[in-house]
Amino acid sequence: MKVLKLSAQGLPQSWISLEEAVMYYAAEEVRWEAGQEVAVFHGGHNAITGDQSIIRVNSIIGTRGVPKINPFDTRPGLTNGKLFIRDRNICAYCGNHFHETELTREHIVPFAQKGVDTWMNVVTSCRACNHRKSHRTPEQAGMPLLYAPYVPSLWEDFILRNRRILVDQMAFLMAHVPRSSRLMC
Repeated sequence: MKVLKLSAQGLPQSWISLEEAVMYYAAEEVRWEAGQEVAVFHGGHNAITGDQSIIRVNSIIGTRGVPKINPFDTRPGLTNGKLFIRDRNICAYCGNHFHETELTREHIVPFAQKGVDTWMNVVTSCRACNHRKSHRTPEQAGMPLLYAPYVPSLWEDFILRNRRILVDQMAFLMAHVPRSSRLMC
């Protein structure tokens, strides 16, 4: 399980482990919390009072400090896993839904024609369509795209990079996803 770490202003910073979250709590770096309590850690006993230290961890925490991520300057890293989720495991050419093991990263403008490996030049394709299109553009192959590529926002990227998002974390992130996002469908 991961905790969604945000800046004090509410911008996503990273997915962190429970242990990392405890360190933010112990250092009094957590400015606010949201979501549900997901863990309780019991520490040692105070030698004078006998009280045991307890740290309760929420699924979403806002921490002190200046954000390390500017949402307007970010370009999310491109991976097949994130690409397939962005495109909902649907082939951009035949429109069929596939398991991720049957999918490939398809370059709209192929490398052979000076295409680049960027979010705006790739779509999800089944192996058969990828093979049929080969080293041609969709127009050259007579295979029009069924949907357009796009660069995920910071909020979408946080959804795309974690497969085990808790309901409250997903609700928080989805509230900031653009309405045009394919993740909204």
